Amino acid sequence: MTDIEGKMKSEDIKSEDIRSRRDRQTGSAHFGDDDFDEENVDDIGDASWREVFHSCCVHSSSEWGWIFFGLFMVLFFLYFFLLGLDILGSAAKVIGGCTAGALFDDDANPVAGVMIGILCTVLIQSSSSTTSIIVSLVGAGVIGVRAGIFMVMGSNIGTSVTNTIVAMGHLGNGDELERAFAGATVHDMFNFLTVAVLFPIELVSGMIYELTKAMLPSDDRDSNGDKWEGPIKKLVSPLGSRIIIANKKVAEGIAEGNGNVTCASFYPVTCEGEPSKDNCKVGLIACDKKSGRCPAFFQDGAEKSDDVVSGAVCFVLALVILITCLIGLVTVLQKMLMGVSTRIIYKATNMNGYLAILIGCGLTILVQSSSITTSVLTPFVGIGALQLEQMLPLTLGANLGTTFTGLLASLVATGVDSLHVALAHLFFNVIGIIIWYPIPFMRNVPLRAARTLGRATRIWSGFPILYIIVIFLLLPITLFGIFTLFDQGSKGFTVLGTFIVIFLGLLVLWTVYKWRYAGLKERIVKGFQAMQEKKTAMGNLPQDMKFVKEELARLRDHTGLPEQEPEPITDEKEKETVTEVHREEA
Repeated sequence: MTDIEGKMKSEDIKSEDIRSRRDRQTGSAHFGDDDFDEENVDDIGDASWREVFHSCCVHSSSEWGWIFFGLFMVLFFLYFFLLGLDILGSAAKVIGGCTAGALFDDDANPVAGVMIGILCTVLIQSSSSTTSIIVSLVGAGVIGVRAGIFMVMGSNIGTSVTNTIVAMGHLGNGDELERAFAGATVHDMFNFLTVAVLFPIELVSGMIYELTKAMLPSDDRDSNGDKWEGPIKKLVSPLGSRIIIANKKVAEGIAEGNGNVTCASFYPVTCEGEPSKDNCKVGLIACDKKSGRCPAFFQDGAEKSDDVVSGAVCFVLALVILITCLIGLVTVLQKMLMGVSTRIIYKATNMNGYLAILIGCGLTILVQSSSITTSVLTPFVGIGALQLEQMLPLTLGANLGTTFTGLLASLVATGVDSLHVALAHLFFNVIGIIIWYPIPFMRNVPLRAARTLGRATRIWSGFPILYIIVIFLLLPITLFGIFTLFDQGSKGFTVLGTFIVIFLGLLVLWTVYKWRYAGLKERIVKGFQAMQEKKTAMGNLPQDMKFVKEELARLRDHTGLPEQEPEPITDEKEKETVTEVHREEA
C-alpha cells in the first residue's frame, strides 16, 4: 500500500466520528468540521491528483444517486438564481431608466463623467447595458469620445454592486459573510485601483484615447453588425420576459433628446386593441420583440408612477428569489462537500491564474454580464470552496468579457467613434490587469484590501449595507453634484465648487491624520463592536429570558418558596396607588 492510499484509507476510517483536523494524519480540515474556519490558507497541504480522482469518482451506487440529485438541485437553484438576477436587472432599468437617461451629458467634466457611469450602472444594475448606451450615444454624436471613456471607467466600478449585494445573503453566518464579502469586494478593489491609476493619466495625457485612436480604421463604416444574445440569456428570458421587460429605448431617447425628450414623452401607455408589441405605445415596461406578448406587469393606460411601482415590486420579488436560491444553493453545496478535505478542493480549483482569466472572460461572454459571473462565484467563496486568490483572476476575466458587449454595440453604430469608446473600454481593463496582476506584490494590494473589508464584517455584520450605501450611492451623488457646479457656465458656481473641493481635500487629509495618529480608527472600531454586541444581545434575548425563567423555577423548587401569582390590576387599585404616590410627594 502506498503512502497516498494509506492516507486516504486512514481518513476514511470512522470519518463520521472525526470533527477536527487535529485528529487526522494529514492535518487538513474537512467541510463540516468544528474547526473548519480556523484553518489558514498557508496551513493547507498539497493533495495529489490521485486523491482528487478518488474523492471525485470513487463512490457507491447510493452515493452516486445522492450526487446526481444534488447536482440537479444545484442546477435548479442556479437557474432561478439567474432568473432573479435577470428580473433584478430589468426592474432596476424600469425604476432608474428615466433618471439614468437624464444623467448622460456631453458637457460633463471627467470626474462627473466617472460618477455618471457609476450611478447609471447602479441604477440599471448592468454595466453591459450602460456601456452599450454610452457606445450608442457616442456613435450618434450625442456624447464625445473623451467623455464616453470616462463614463465607461465609472461603469466598471458600478458593475460590482450586484455581487456585493449577493454577498449579503450570507449575513446569517459570520464566517461565510467574511469570505463572501471579501470575494465580492476584490472586484471593487481592482476597479477602484485601476481608475485611481488610469484616471489621472488619461486626464493629463489622453493615453487610452490616443492608443485606441491609432487602431481605428481610417474611414467611416456602415452599420453592418448584429446584436448577439448569450445562451444563458436565452434560457432565462422566456420566463423572465413573462414577468417584466425593461424598455431600454427610454434611457437612450432621453439622453439623445438633449432636454427635448423627457420621461413624460413616453406616457401614457396606449394600446389599440389587445396589448401587444405592435398595438401599443410603451413606456418603461415594454413588450417582447420576438413573440409580441406583453409581460404580466404591463398595464394599458399606465402612467410613469404605475410602471415605477411595478418595477419596485419586481425588484423586491427578485431579491426574495435571489436570497431564497442563494440559501438553497449554499445549503446543497455544503451538503455535497460535507467531509471533503480542503486539500482536495483547493487542488481541484487551483488553476493557473491566466487560465482563470480566460475562463472568467469566456463565461462572461456566454452570459453577457460580468455581474452574473461574479455573483454566481461569490457563494462558492463564501462556503470556502473557492479561494480569494482564485476569485481575483476570474473577476479580471469577467471584466474583460463584459467589454465584448460594447464591441458588439459598436458594430451596429455608424462611424468609428463608437468603436473608439468600445476599444478604450477593452484596453482600460487590459492595462489594469497588466498593472495589478502579473507582479505578486501588486496582486496582493487588491487582495489585502478585500480581506480587510471582509474582516470588517466580523466587527459589525451591518458593515456591507453601510459600504454599499456610501460607496455606490452617497459618494458618487455627492461628487457628481459638486463637480457639476463647474459645468454651469457661471463664475459664482465655479468659485463655490472650488471652495467645496478645497474643503473636501482638507477634510480628507484631516480624516487620514485622525485615522492614523489620533485614534479615529479605534473609536470607529469600538462603535462597530458596540453595535454588533447590541445586535447579538437582542438576538439572544429570547433565549436568555428562557434561561432566566428556568433558573428561577429551579431556585423556587430548591428553596421551597411558593410561586407568586401576579395580582390583577383594577381601576380602583390604580386610583389607590396614585393617591398614595401623591400623598408621599406632599
